[in-house]
Amino acid sequence: MSGLRVLVGCKRVIDYAVKVRVRPDKTGVVTEGVKHSMNPFDEIALEEAVRLKEKSVASEIVAVSCGPKQCQETLRTALAVGADRAIHVTVEGEEYEQLQPLAVAKIIAKLAQQEKTDLVILGKQAIDDDSAQTGQMVAGILGWPQATFASKLLKEDGYLKVTREVDGGLEHIKVKLPAIVTADLRLNEPRYATLPNIMKAKKKPITTLTPKDLGVDTSPRFSVLSVEDPPQREAGSKVANVDELIAKLKAVGVV
Repeated sequence: MSGLRVLVGCKRVIDYAVKVRVRPDKTGVVTEGVKHSMNPFDEIALEEAVRLKEKSVASEIVAVSCGPKQCQETLRTALAVGADRAIHVTVEGEEYEQLQPLAVAKIIAKLAQQEKTDLVILGKQAIDDDSAQTGQMVAGILGWPQATFASKLLKEDGYLKVTREVDGGLEHIKVKLPAIVTADLRLNEPRYATLPNIMKAKKKPITTLTPKDLGVDTSPRFSVLSVEDPPQREAGSKVANVDELIAKLKAVGVV
């Protein structure tokens, strides 16, 4: 079997170090003038794809992102890290505000078919909506095996041996290619793009498409009624002994 053609999802999200603020009208969070970066779990997915190529397991890496024109900055980062080319599926304005995992999964599934992809690697979840649904939905749409929450990946003949992180510890599974993998935190440690590679990335191609080009309907399946800040946590207090603790718990009706 020749080298794998790998498709990697690279979502643009509010940077993990930014304090997220809810809009005054409670329709979402403030994104204007806020620093964005690649979803950290997608960085791990991209790093794993690059490592597969360095081992000659993968022959080509295609990075894909859905969203406004600013997503091209995220894709340039992916190209600088090691992707060979990129696809930007343009989704703007209200359509982007209402873009949901099912629509993204349909887009990625279509691209996987068009690109004759052998392996799709996505982050296990995005840090903005924490849905953790897209990879599983892509697998369902394509009818491909899935290995989610992967912490170790090894190709063997026409299979992937994957170590998964589950509640009870680690699970070892074997999936036949083509397949979907979602990356967990301990799969690897992403590298930084070097300056020479950042310069080279400017010459790498980014193909621009729309959901309509792919025949995908992005209409939302559910509506967000309100986005609220979590309740402020009240300050704790110290007690001198067990009796005082029990008295305080009784006072608030806990015991």
